[in-house]
Amino acid sequence: MSDMPRRAVTRTAKLATLPLGFAGRTALGFGKRTIGRPAEAVALEVQRRTAEQLFAVLGELKGGAMKVGQLLSIFEAGLPEEVAGPFRASLTRLQEAAPPMPAETTHRVLAEGLGDDWRENFAEFDDRPAAAASIGQVHKAVWHDGRAVAVKVQYPGAAQALMSDFGQISRLSRLFTPLFPGVEVKPLIADLKRRLEKELDYVDEARAQTAFHDAYAGDPDFLVPAVVAQSGNVLVTEWLEGTPLAKVIADGDQADRDRAGLLLFRFLLSGPARCEMIHIDPHPGNFRLLADGRLGVMDFGGAARVPAELQWSIGRLLRIGTLGDPDAIVDALWEEGWLTEEAEVDPDEVAELITPHAAPFAVERFRYDREWMREQTARGLGLASDMRPGSLARQFRLPPQYLAVSRALAGGGGVLCQLEAEGAYRAEAERWLPGFADEGPDTGAPEEITA
Repeated sequence: MSDMPRRAVTRTAKLATLPLGFAGRTALGFGKRTIGRPAEAVALEVQRRTAEQLFAVLGELKGGAMKVGQLLSIFEAGLPEEVAGPFRASLTRLQEAAPPMPAETTHRVLAEGLGDDWRENFAEFDDRPAAAASIGQVHKAVWHDGRAVAVKVQYPGAAQALMSDFGQISRLSRLFTPLFPGVEVKPLIADLKRRLEKELDYVDEARAQTAFHDAYAGDPDFLVPAVVAQSGNVLVTEWLEGTPLAKVIADGDQADRDRAGLLLFRFLLSGPARCEMIHIDPHPGNFRLLADGRLGVMDFGGAARVPAELQWSIGRLLRIGTLGDPDAIVDALWEEGWLTEEAEVDPDEVAELITPHAAPFAVERFRYDREWMREQTARGLGLASDMRPGSLARQFRLPPQYLAVSRALAGGGGVLCQLEAEGAYRAEAERWLPGFADEGPDTGAPEEITA
C-alpha cells in the first residue's frame, strides 16, 4: 500500500471485517463448549483467533488503526504466553513500520512545508523512508551544516483518515475485550483520540521536544535529539542512532534489559520534575539504547503537562499504596477523586486491589515480568466483571487529571514486563516523586546506572 487509504468506504470495509470474524469465532467457541471442551480452552482459542484477525487488519491500516495497535501492544505482557508468543513479532512490526508513501508525495509535503527550494536545506536526502509510523514517515538526511537529521513528513490527509478510523474503532472497542480482559479499552481510545489530535500538530510536538531537549541537555543517561527545523507538516530533528528497544526485548541480554528498563522508568518519572511534562507514548518504537549506554528518546507528540501539585499527589498516592493501610488508601482515593462521592466500599477489598500495583515500590529491588502483569490483568478482570449495583467497579473512576500520567505509567510498566527488567525502582520514586518520601525530588543530573 503506497498511500494512506483515505476513502471512508475502503477503510470502513476493512474494519468491518472484524465483527464478522468475531461472530464466527464466538459461534465456534460455543460449538466446542457443547462437545465438552473446557471453558478455559475455548476462551484461549477465542483469544488466539481474535488476536490473529485483529492485528492482521490493524496492520493493513495506517493512522488510527495502527495507533490503537501500538497502544494495545503495550499490554502484550498481560496476555497468556500461548497467545502472546506467536504475535510478539507482529506487534513489533506494527510499532516499527508501515508501508511508505511514494517519493513524489513526500516531495510535495516537503515543498509545502519548507518551500519549493526545500532541497537547498539538505546536503543529502534519502527518498527511502527509514521508518514509517501511524501519522507520518521518517527519512534520513544530512542537513546543510553536516548534521545527520531525521525528517518527519506527515501523510497527506492524515487528520481526516485518523478521525474516521477512530469513529469506527470506538464502535468496535468491545472486540478487544477477549484479548485484554480487565482493561477498559474504550476510555483509552477516547484519550488516544484527544492525544492524537495533538500529535497531528508538529508545532506542538516541536515545542515539547525542545522542552525535553533543554531539560536533559548534557545528561549522562539520556539523549533527546534537538529540533532542527519545523514548518507545516514537516519536522526535522537530529538523527538518533542506536538499538531499538524492541530488539532489546527480543534478544537483549539481561544487563541490557535491566539498564533499558531502569532508564525508561527514570525518564518517565524524572520528566515531570525536570520540565513539568511526561512522555505518554512509551511503546518500544520510541526508544533506542545507544552504544554509550544512554537511552535515546523520540516522538514527543504525545507529551502531557504534569504540574507540581499533581506530581505531589501521585507521589503521595504511591506511598500510601506501598504502606498497605486499607483505611488510608480509601481516604486518599476519595480525596483525589478516584472514588465516586457516594461510594461505599470495603477498605480491605480496595487494598487488595491497589496494593499489588504498588509492589515495585515497596521493596528495594523488583523484577517486572509477564507473570506479574498477568496477575494484575486477572485482578482487573475480576473487578471489571462485577457490575452489580454497589460493586467496586461501579464506584471507581479515573480522574481526568490522572489520565495522561496513568497511560504513561501503565504503558511503561507493560514495556518493563516485556523487558523482564529488574531494578531499584523504589529509589527512583524516592528521588523524583515529591510526596513519596519526606523530601522532594532532586532535579539535578541523575547518578550513573551500573545495572
